[in-house]
Amino acid sequence: MKQERKKNNQIDWMITLVPFILIVGLAVYLFLFPEQANKVISQVRFFFGDTLGLYYLVIGVGILVISLFLSFSKYGDIVLGDPDEKPRYSFFTWGSMMFTCGLAADILFYSFAEWVMYAANPHIAEMGSITEWAGVFPLFHWSFIPWAFYLVLAVAFGFMLHVRKRNRQRYSEACRPVLGKRADGLLGRVIDLFALFALLAGTATTFSVATPLMAGIIVDLFGVALSRTAVTIIILLITCAVYTYAVLHGFKGISWLAKLCIYLFFGLLIIVLLIGGQGRFIIENGFQSLGKMFQHFIELSTYADPTRANNFPQDWTIYYWAYWMVWCIAAPFFIGNVSRGRTIKQTILGGYIFGVGSTIVSFIVLGNYSLGLQTGGAADFIAQYEASGDLYDLILNIIHTMPASTFILILTMLCMIAFYATSFDSIAYTAACYSYKRLGENEKPNAWITLLWCILLIALPIALVFSESSMNNIQSVSIISAFPIGIIMILMIWSFMKDAGQYLKNGSK
Repeated sequence: MKQERKKNNQIDWMITLVPFILIVGLAVYLFLFPEQANKVISQVRFFFGDTLGLYYLVIGVGILVISLFLSFSKYGDIVLGDPDEKPRYSFFTWGSMMFTCGLAADILFYSFAEWVMYAANPHIAEMGSITEWAGVFPLFHWSFIPWAFYLVLAVAFGFMLHVRKRNRQRYSEACRPVLGKRADGLLGRVIDLFALFALLAGTATTFSVATPLMAGIIVDLFGVALSRTAVTIIILLITCAVYTYAVLHGFKGISWLAKLCIYLFFGLLIIVLLIGGQGRFIIENGFQSLGKMFQHFIELSTYADPTRANNFPQDWTIYYWAYWMVWCIAAPFFIGNVSRGRTIKQTILGGYIFGVGSTIVSFIVLGNYSLGLQTGGAADFIAQYEASGDLYDLILNIIHTMPASTFILILTMLCMIAFYATSFDSIAYTAACYSYKRLGENEKPNAWITLLWCILLIALPIALVFSESSMNNIQSVSIISAFPIGIIMILMIWSFMKDAGQYLKNGSK
């Protein structure tokens, strides 16, 4: 009891309550003045995403280069732990937790039909045919640069936690080698507050994007006489209960849920590949798209559309880099935590193999299924989307073209719930750790603090769904929040390089 009271005294109520008040205030604003709020968000997004858009593109290329440098330089041999320590988890368990914590259910939402959204953009026509290029951009936007964000920061956090054994699990602590004592002062507080707000914005984006699809599946399967908005909010609350239960049972619950999610995920992909009737097109066009992505990777990474002929990078590439940047608050902390015993090289390259590999397979299988039907003239999904603008109904229509569509709908629903629960239990755990001034490597946050964050993570998504924000405005939340995070990421990587260089210079002491 005495020890628990002492631990509770370590709670940083400013870091805990300020984001809470800000998010509740923003949620109330969205509830009461949805039209005005969406207009303001859109205007701010234009400034950051359009006027300052090159900032996000430069950070993306730079961190990818740094990830390769860390892997194949002297830094790559540093063990995230004691020099002779072995990995705590098997490669499959580790990869499952890493993959599921970083993507949530968005991967399924976008995999089914992201190419349709690209197909209408004039940039695709400039480059060639829809068949050739619409399948390339999903692979590009979900592969190496986004995972580089995660993995570079993951080794920085892993080094901080397992090598330097620091007991403050925060962004500001990761910046200490450069900031020094200022990490404990106002500057450190500002960094941590920006980080937590971005974390909440990132969760709001991903929940708001994909949960309406889950609601659509429920309505389709059971004919529920409720609006999609009402069903979406119910699903959000149910998912919150699932990930809350998992995170309160610690890493054992998280690892079990992650493996279940992976089995469901790959089961779905195998079924679509084998019985969907588009197997040959899926494999061949997926292989071709992968080749085009590698062949044009530098061009895709640096395309900025300076004349604003099509606004493609402003609408998509910049949004995606920002989206992954705000997720860098929780996912890399979690990946770094479970990577104990692995070298920096193993963590980065293993992350690319499991994380990027699994992501690419998802987009190749699910995306090329519907693209194959479009190309073969069996369906016109582009016309459907242009007529309705409803991507959720479009995805349901795509699934209904599959044999055993009812079973696939149920499997998709279960997989999305598992993805959400696995992602958000790791996020809630990381956020709860943030609430402590000091928290040792093997200590766990108080259950009530964890519960507080589990509830807080759901507040803004419900507000965005209730206010019926457009996809553009949901994306804007990430773009706006990611701007200061990019600066903090650069500071953190600089700090890690400085600290790791000193570690190597002193003979791993």
